[in-house]
Amino acid sequence: MATASTPLPVAAPQVQTGDIDRFWTAFDAINATPDRTRKLALIQQLYIDRGTPGLHALMTARRYTAEQYVDAIAGYPKFWASIRPLTNRAHDMAAPLAANLAKFRKLYPELRPASVTYAVGVLRTGGTTMDNQVLIGAEIALADETVDVSELPEPMRTRLGAFFATRPYLNNGQNNLHEYVHTQQRVSGDTLAQRIAYEGVAEFVAELVTGTKPPLELYRYGPAHRNIVRDRFRAEMDGTDWGNWLYNSAGNAFGVSDMGYFTGYEIARGYYARATDKRRAVKEMIELRYDDPAAVKAYIARSGYLA
Repeated sequence: MATASTPLPVAAPQVQTGDIDRFWTAFDAINATPDRTRKLALIQQLYIDRGTPGLHALMTARRYTAEQYVDAIAGYPKFWASIRPLTNRAHDMAAPLAANLAKFRKLYPELRPASVTYAVGVLRTGGTTMDNQVLIGAEIALADETVDVSELPEPMRTRLGAFFATRPYLNNGQNNLHEYVHTQQRVSGDTLAQRIAYEGVAEFVAELVTGTKPPLELYRYGPAHRNIVRDRFRAEMDGTDWGNWLYNSAGNAFGVSDMGYFTGYEIARGYYARATDKRRAVKEMIELRYDDPAAVKAYIARSGYLA
């Protein structure tokens, strides 16, 4: 029997991968007909209509449409041919999730359950969330350096080419945990400080659980340029322009994508390091009022990042 001091057992995570198979069924049918109207009907009938709630949430979150799927299938045949066999990795990549969630529950006993869905999107996310759903874009998250990006438009070609070269499939456990943390957090506000704090806590807690960080350039550039990054963050943190920091290409002030993840990670790391009660620190970070600019600024101050 569980007691007040004993966390309840973690239920086996609900991981859905069936949307991947349904996508390739639709893909083959679409490529067998030259008629665009028929192609649109096939992606709708064979993939979207038969999809899981996770697929529908992914489409809502990234505003994917039947037209976008059909256009991407027609426009990037080399990409799809090269990523297709790699999407079979979903089953194996999802396997460590139960063990990782058990570790997460020890750090954060209040952990709430969330579902995890691997589906194929239109190249705009390798992972996102909606409510209590973790949504993994298999065509990005399961890729590696063998994926052919030559037909993709810029800046997508350069950004995804560099990302795929890091073999993101090997980091899938950390990616899943990062997104799972987001299902536990409050929705973020719009200032740069709020958004960076939100992403940074997910990044740091995912590392605490899995022992890994993504092998991305931002984690090489950041430690070598701490003062430059910190000074720019201090100058821009109260604004709502994320262009230099998040969800971007390398065409920004740093010349490196997504430096906000590094900054947020550093803030969370500092907060955790200063805490005497580590479990309480994790709870405070996850449950932070990300929708309250004053609460976020107080959290950053307590981290010592701007000292």
